[in-house]
Amino acid sequence: MKQSFQPIDPPARLLMGPGPINADPRVTRAMSAQLVGQYDPWMTATMDETQVLYRQVFQTQNEQTVLVDGTSRAGIEAALVSLIEPGDRVLVPVFGRFGHLLKEISERCGAEVHTIEVPWGQVFTPSAIEAAIREVKPKLLAVVHGDTSTTVAQPLEELGAICEREGVLFYTDVTASLAGNAFHTDELGLDAVTAGLQKCLAGPSGSAPATFSPRAVEVITARKSVEAGIRREGDAVSAHPIRSNYFDLAMIFDYWGPQRLNHHTEATTMLYGARECARLLVEEGIDEAVARHALHGGAMLAGLRGLGLEIFGDVSHKMNNVTAVMIPDGIDGDGARAAMLDDFGIEIGTSFGPLHGKVWRIGTMGYNARKDAVLTTLASLEAVLRRGGVAVTGGGGVGAAYDVYQDAGAA
Repeated sequence: MKQSFQPIDPPARLLMGPGPINADPRVTRAMSAQLVGQYDPWMTATMDETQVLYRQVFQTQNEQTVLVDGTSRAGIEAALVSLIEPGDRVLVPVFGRFGHLLKEISERCGAEVHTIEVPWGQVFTPSAIEAAIREVKPKLLAVVHGDTSTTVAQPLEELGAICEREGVLFYTDVTASLAGNAFHTDELGLDAVTAGLQKCLAGPSGSAPATFSPRAVEVITARKSVEAGIRREGDAVSAHPIRSNYFDLAMIFDYWGPQRLNHHTEATTMLYGARECARLLVEEGIDEAVARHALHGGAMLAGLRGLGLEIFGDVSHKMNNVTAVMIPDGIDGDGARAAMLDDFGIEIGTSFGPLHGKVWRIGTMGYNARKDAVLTTLASLEAVLRRGGVAVTGGGGVGAAYDVYQDAGAA
């Protein structure tokens, strides 16, 4: 019997979890544009424009600012596999799920990985990281900036100077924080930074913007080994090449550069989307976007407190764009999330590991960092809490958020 399949028609959802979020309609419109060949002059010019835009997004002068085709994890893996040689020492400060991810990927790259840990919801002092660097003497410090599993952001301000002093490469993943929290690659002394589109950049998952300092580029290109099928006389051949072909940044740099090395076929539709994410952010203004996330994240935080919910983690280091709250006693956390989705079409998140089933994570990021999205989510959550038997002050969440907007002159 022939099966009949209907066209894609997803249900209406307001994605107010820790990501992904609803993509900006202008991004999805850009992604509907027709394809062109990967070496068409228009296409290579668009790639060049994308690099210029992401230098502004990352706040860097780095020439090697590119897209890695794949989700944000592809960017992480490309950075680590290209910087790490088997046997290198890597230090990973772990304060949530994604520190564990950096550890695992580094181990798979053959590194000797050392970790330091704090309880989830806390962050490290610079002195603690400095002491670990002096003890371990790593080649690379790999640290998550904002970890959505805990909703807190690790301060990076003093780490670049420490790494420079100790001769350590400095890498961070900013998937959860970029464009919603202050971040300046060059001022922070970073050597490698990777991100994703699906949070504050207001796009879909599938492209990983990344930037690399001259010092990181030197380390990567020292391992350059052009594959046999496209190798020309005089091209580099290494006895110890980067251990991934797809994520070989030495070849990816040449693909994005004037040489236009035929490494892979660019994910054209994702390039369109990534370019539009950056264009919209630059058009809005980086500082203005951070302020927007701070405003709506602050309104959500106040509203959740207005509902009587306990905030998880070190609020002084909380990201602007996501808040974790303890699930109230006496209510089924997963059942409440299901009710939010089924009855109101709103998605909020749970968490991982030691926090699974203990907290909800509620995001205000990218296209959803808006007043109407915040107020609708708070009103819906109040209704679900009431039906679940949780005593809440009527209108307490929405009212507290309104107060934030009024104080900010946004009401």
